[in-house]
Amino acid sequence: MKYYVTTPIFYPNSSPHIGTAYTTIAADALCRYRRMRGDEVYFLTGTDENAQKIVRTAEALQQSPKEYIDEVVEKFKEQWEAFAVTHDDFIRTTEERHQKVVQRIFQQLFDQGDIYKSEYEGWYCTPCETFWTESKLAEGKCPNPDCGREVELLKEESYFFRLSKYQEELLTYIREHPEFIQPISRRNEMLRFIEGGLEDLCVSRTTFQWGIQVPFDPKHVVYVWLDALINYISALGYPDGEKYKKYWPADVHLMGKDIVRFHAVIWPIILLALKAPLPRVVYGHGWFMSKEGGKISKSRGNAQNSFELIDRYGSDAVRYFLLREMLPGADGTYSEDNLVERLNSDLANDFGNFVSRTLAMIEKYRAGILPEPGPDTEVEREIQALALEIKAKVEQCWEAFDPAGALEQIWRLVSRANKYVDETAPWDLIKQKDQAERLKTVLYTCTECIRLLQLFLAPFMPGVPAKIAALIQHNADADHLDWEDTGRWRVLTPGTQIRKGESLFPRVDLSQWEGEPVTAAENTAPDAGAAVAELSEAAAIPETPEFEPLKEEISMDDFAKLDLRVVKVIRAEKVEKTDKLLKLEVEMAGELRTVVSGIAGHYQPEELIGKAVILVANLKPVKLRGIQSQGMILAASHGSLLEVLGVDKELPGGARVK
Repeated sequence: MKYYVTTPIFYPNSSPHIGTAYTTIAADALCRYRRMRGDEVYFLTGTDENAQKIVRTAEALQQSPKEYIDEVVEKFKEQWEAFAVTHDDFIRTTEERHQKVVQRIFQQLFDQGDIYKSEYEGWYCTPCETFWTESKLAEGKCPNPDCGREVELLKEESYFFRLSKYQEELLTYIREHPEFIQPISRRNEMLRFIEGGLEDLCVSRTTFQWGIQVPFDPKHVVYVWLDALINYISALGYPDGEKYKKYWPADVHLMGKDIVRFHAVIWPIILLALKAPLPRVVYGHGWFMSKEGGKISKSRGNAQNSFELIDRYGSDAVRYFLLREMLPGADGTYSEDNLVERLNSDLANDFGNFVSRTLAMIEKYRAGILPEPGPDTEVEREIQALALEIKAKVEQCWEAFDPAGALEQIWRLVSRANKYVDETAPWDLIKQKDQAERLKTVLYTCTECIRLLQLFLAPFMPGVPAKIAALIQHNADADHLDWEDTGRWRVLTPGTQIRKGESLFPRVDLSQWEGEPVTAAENTAPDAGAAVAELSEAAAIPETPEFEPLKEEISMDDFAKLDLRVVKVIRAEKVEKTDKLLKLEVEMAGELRTVVSGIAGHYQPEELIGKAVILVANLKPVKLRGIQSQGMILAASHGSLLEVLGVDKELPGGARVK
């Protein structure tokens, strides 16, 4: 089936930023999912260039409007390329194809009596491109809560569009089509607005000449909202173009909540007057708010440059964060701290480590060859059933335009896959000759979970499928993935050569001493404020054949000096030139620590990854074999037996042990 998705066309009055990126990334993820379903997708974005604010900004820079916007539009195109956005068309309202359609529609509406000439007097906000009556001003300024700037009183001859004529017809349509405006909070808001009465809309200006001329009155230019909204059909070649006949009406207009009113009131009334079909859904998502409060926007001066974030963390990680943080109908919170926390927790710790430890075990235990699995047991059948359940729920989330909900469902599989590794303990199975077939099944099942996650995550992080394909030698054509493969089991071919490869998502640490983010691999300096361990190789873990006598009693005050914390093991490797020491990287409340522990004789490194263990967190620093150790892992031992102490429940890293 056809599927037509649009973003709003963005004002090129300054470079794009993280606030403008969300809508387009969300639309791209939706389109990628629909393509995986086999739909014929058409995805439109672009820029809205015929506005008074463009003229004023260009004048301030001593440029012509065209020179100015050409430079900024290239930045938008570069941003979408950097975020791997797969739009089918990029429309600019200064293009001739758009201008011709706008003039044709203006003429038609005038000829049928829906546009008339009169005189307008009102308070005009240039940044919002909106006229306000005096009664709606907020202390004499623009009432838009995201603006609040000065307005100017304008009086000029204008053409008006008869919005009021279609008020009842639009109300009836919205009431009979509850899916038309989403989420429901926006629908209710629009119903109240329309029921309050619509005024006819000013659709031309004479005080500046940058824009599309009214075809029968050249001293007028078409006012921005009539001009801009028509892009959704001018890009398709309205009214006779093949794309218009194929793709209109739009399946979803996706936008921020601040412009829903224009798309849910003005635009559908234009279409009603043209006797054209209305879009299926107008969806208004929330804003990204700063940690301190207030919308992320250029006007507030708190916008984050998207290119800088991509350079630091990669396109996929930034896409994941934005799509995970915006809940339906609600605002999201943006800060770089939050982004790094998400990247480390979800992508590095949970997903990335599952992939790494699985492929490392196949490399170590099976010489990198994917084994032929034995019979599935109840636990494998449970994982398969969970994957089918997640598939259905992800589909429901996409129907509801809820990418955050879809990612939450997908992470159920990530969590279950990690738990499966701990439950089946391949490092124990390899030691038992009678468990060889079971080990094959476990390793194959883990790799199947990687294949499923490759598909589930493809719309959100388009760089991931190709990276995983290079590791498991499956789905090499990452641009043509089949969604129905998420419902199939045992798809991978035994005997395939598997590669461990590099970590998909390296951990990131916000350096306290340098003041800017660096990857954990680059962060080699000790944290001067962090408590570290005093531990020597010789005294790492006592091994005695008899129980040691109790030490002298201590007071509660002495015991209270110890700070015991739950930490999650992120990485583990043997320390070179020693048989006793393991180097562990553990996560505690978002902080990454290195701990050297004398347990190499009892644990393979891969056994510890993902475990929640107990750390003595406030011991003094010590260097062991040149490695700065930042804590002591607690373990119980007797004779040749040793077990690291941990917790079973899902406690966050940093939870205090009392």
